[in-house]
Amino acid sequence: MGLNKENSLHRKRCLHIPMYRVIFFLLLVTFLVSGCGKTKVHKVGILCGLEYIAVIADGFQGKMSELGYVEGENIVYDLRRVDFDMEEYRKILREFVKNEVDLILVYPTEASMEAKEITKGTGIPVVFAFSNIEGTGLVESIREPGENITGVRYPGPDIAVKRLELVMELVPEVKSILIPYQRDYPIVVHQMEMIAPVAKKAGITLLEAPAANAAEVEAILAAYEKNGAPPFDAIMFVAEPLTVTPEPFAALAKFAVKHKVPFGGALMTVGEYSSIFGANADLVAVGEQAAFLADKILNGTPAGSIPVISAEITLEFNCKAAQEFGVEISPELLRMAQVVIR
Repeated sequence: MGLNKENSLHRKRCLHIPMYRVIFFLLLVTFLVSGCGKTKVHKVGILCGLEYIAVIADGFQGKMSELGYVEGENIVYDLRRVDFDMEEYRKILREFVKNEVDLILVYPTEASMEAKEITKGTGIPVVFAFSNIEGTGLVESIREPGENITGVRYPGPDIAVKRLELVMELVPEVKSILIPYQRDYPIVVHQMEMIAPVAKKAGITLLEAPAANAAEVEAILAAYEKNGAPPFDAIMFVAEPLTVTPEPFAALAKFAVKHKVPFGGALMTVGEYSSIFGANADLVAVGEQAAFLADKILNGTPAGSIPVISAEITLEFNCKAAQEFGVEISPELLRMAQVVIR
């Protein structure tokens, strides 16, 4: 009986907590919860420098969402889209720096090179995508890109060789190939150096056609027409912006259809014209890869210490376009393709 009375008194003493202590405890919890709730909102500038590859941003933002970044809550995007305009690249990048963004996602190569230069000394990390690193000075090395930059490498030289191999398989009688490209575009030289020995070994002549715009492309093609049938059996695109810009592409496609010259390299459709094939990087996947890099950076890892990632090569075929040129795509190639348009 005495023991029960003692336990009862002990419970009463334990339950009797002064009100001022309860209030203090509740205020402390409220303060801590509200302090933890102040989430940093990351500002990310995205420069898409070529409409042909604009969906990279979709892949990036989608994967960032999966990684826990909710737009308007803990991240905001400033997405700018330009179609190969160097001055506009510089203007946008300077605005990103002025606005003190926390990170810049930029593509393709030329825009990435400008981003590296313009952000020097600012501390703003840069993640490039769909960009060649060979011969561009974009990074110090794949394992240690250095400074404030890392990204997703576009395997341009490898893809250029793959495109040539596809032309040789799709057009087995090919002896001469026209290769149009943006004049003075830095990444073209390395690609040409890679495909030249392959073409030479196969007895194929490569006719380079550098141009600045659609008007120059049309002038080059008109000059070939003056001498009758064009002196090439196929037209192949390397990785550069001219041939995937609508107006130059349409000029090349119109000529190709008129003279029944198969063309491809990048799979593209403008109006009624379509190329036959593309060997390229999976654009959405490139954006997703870039998101993983961005996540590491936003969580404190220096950009220059994160190894560069290489994009995977994908194959794409337009069977309907191939039929119009009398080109047969083998079942083996179609099985290897990631995209087949019938």
